[in-house]
Amino acid sequence: MKRQKGVVDENFFDFLTEELVFTILDFLDPNPLDKKSFSLTCRSFYEMESRHRKALKPLRAEHLTTVLKRYPHLDHLDLSLCPRITDNSLTIISVLCKSTLRSIDLSQSRFFSHVGLWNLATNCSGLVEIDLSNATELRDAGAAAIANAKNLERLWLGRCKMITDMGIGCIAVGCKKLRSISLKWCLGVGDLGVGLIAVKCKQIRHLDLSYLQITNRCLPCILQLQYIEDLILVGCFGIDDNSLVALKQGCKSLKMPLTGQKLKILKLDMSSCQNVSHVGLSSLASDAKSLQQLALAYGSPVTRALADSLQNLSMLQSIKLDGCSVTYAGLKSIGNWCASLREVSLSKCSGVTDEGLSSLFMKHRDLRKLDITCCRKITLVSIAYITKSCSALTSLKMESCTLVPSEAFVLIGQRCLCLEELDLTDNEIDDEGLKSISRCFKLTSLKLGICLNITDEGLGHIGMCCSKLIELDLYRCAGITDSGILAIAHGCPGLEMINVAYCKDITDSSLISLSKCSRLNTFESRGCPSITSLGLAAIAVGCKQLAKLDIKKCYNINDAGMIPLAHFSQNLRQINFSYSSVTDVGLLSLASISCLQSMTILHLKGLTPSGLAAALLACGGLTKVKLQASFKSLLPPPLFEHLEARGCVFQWRDKVFQAELDPICWKLQLEDLQ
Repeated sequence: MKRQKGVVDENFFDFLTEELVFTILDFLDPNPLDKKSFSLTCRSFYEMESRHRKALKPLRAEHLTTVLKRYPHLDHLDLSLCPRITDNSLTIISVLCKSTLRSIDLSQSRFFSHVGLWNLATNCSGLVEIDLSNATELRDAGAAAIANAKNLERLWLGRCKMITDMGIGCIAVGCKKLRSISLKWCLGVGDLGVGLIAVKCKQIRHLDLSYLQITNRCLPCILQLQYIEDLILVGCFGIDDNSLVALKQGCKSLKMPLTGQKLKILKLDMSSCQNVSHVGLSSLASDAKSLQQLALAYGSPVTRALADSLQNLSMLQSIKLDGCSVTYAGLKSIGNWCASLREVSLSKCSGVTDEGLSSLFMKHRDLRKLDITCCRKITLVSIAYITKSCSALTSLKMESCTLVPSEAFVLIGQRCLCLEELDLTDNEIDDEGLKSISRCFKLTSLKLGICLNITDEGLGHIGMCCSKLIELDLYRCAGITDSGILAIAHGCPGLEMINVAYCKDITDSSLISLSKCSRLNTFESRGCPSITSLGLAAIAVGCKQLAKLDIKKCYNINDAGMIPLAHFSQNLRQINFSYSSVTDVGLLSLASISCLQSMTILHLKGLTPSGLAAALLACGGLTKVKLQASFKSLLPPPLFEHLEARGCVFQWRDKVFQAELDPICWKLQLEDLQ
């Protein structure tokens, strides 16, 4: 139809204010391609998206100048995908971002020094958060540079092993607004550095001192922190019973002279503190009555004396005793606490029995989270008692509870309808159990690895009723075929992760079904010999958010699968295609995936040294590559030097080819080892 004269086309978006458009952008799907598509619609959208974006996670450090000019209003910069960040990079950031930048993540970056950090801290006066975890070469000069960030509130220095008390002292003096600091694995930091932080940084709420060589000498200073809520002392072997007696003595004078308020630690983690017994814990519990979360994993045996020492913690909601030796008397005593526990973790605790668990849950009926992983002595009796007493459970982890019979899982489905997370790895569950569990319609995570008694019939019930499922683990479930996967793909459209490794009857049909799950980001199918490039191509086309892919021992996947992957899977970051039929051509095609960071390349018969070298050079974002050791002598040393200078780490493997065992034989072999 001809357009009438005098009629002018109107763009209705012109009537929207910028504020309304920003609101629309806030609701866009997390997929970065959506906002990119929006910005490419027209020039005005391009400019509005540029002003709207507050956070950025660039893929390449060499593009920093361009992207920072494109987005002038950033307040958060995540550089965890950029392994090579130099002083020049930090200078560019400090010049272009200036006071608008409030947060920066350098936890996976290297090659910068105190010079770049000084420019960053000096020019970006608005910085409140810096993550420098894993900066293993950072020294006291770098810490002194950070001290120029006067408004800093949160600082992560995990594994900064070269920093000493002197560097931490500089931070303490310069960053007096600190509320959270992590010094985990800072092996050069001791009582002096921690004491300086406690004395100078009065606003500290969160303090992580894991694996530091500290003693009771710094505890009195920590106790003077008026607002401390979260104290982590994992693996602090210098903390002993005498230290906690000092804690009690400090608590007697916890009334601060200015405020009259008591110290209120809400979370305390003393896991792997081998020198702390019920004596020290008794001193702790007598005054730290506001404690809500307590972790004592891999510590002293859980005896009646230890449990009794904690009975005055009336506000306690969570206790983690993973890896401890547990007694019946200890569990019974915990069961008699006046506190109403919401979370109990007994993962890998020896000594857990039906009698002990039953006594534990006599009073704690409001439990929401329970972890009894590898409690190999419990039976149907425990599960019957747990499901009857704790029907409001939202998370149940019970991997390798090998004496629990199939009937127990029917009870779980009948009584625990609020479950959102369920780990049944290596158990005797069958299709009847799955049918019952499908009544838990809120399930988002279900792990069924090494459950050899389940089939497509049971999985069909899950697909039919658990539409909110996000994560499904079917590792070595020999009875699962394409029919079961079809039911999951059809009934769980929001699926983000699925593991079908060593499900040998899985074919391309399963992958074609799963290609309809557009949010899928993790797909593990190693050891599925019937999968071919056709199925992989379907995943690549339909699942554009795919970030992690494991196709190891998928012998029929070749270059024909890599090419669509390279074209459609632009969010792919990690891939393992060892033992496949990929050659130089397929490997080189992956260079078009700018996000790709990690590759595992073992036993590829069609791979040549020249092809490997070309692919490694072309994949500019690689940070980790696992290679067969035989290639080390076939490639020139300058190649590795160049790639390592670019930020790539090589791991060499000298593994011989291993034939795959039948799942039942594999499980029997595993049980022999245990």
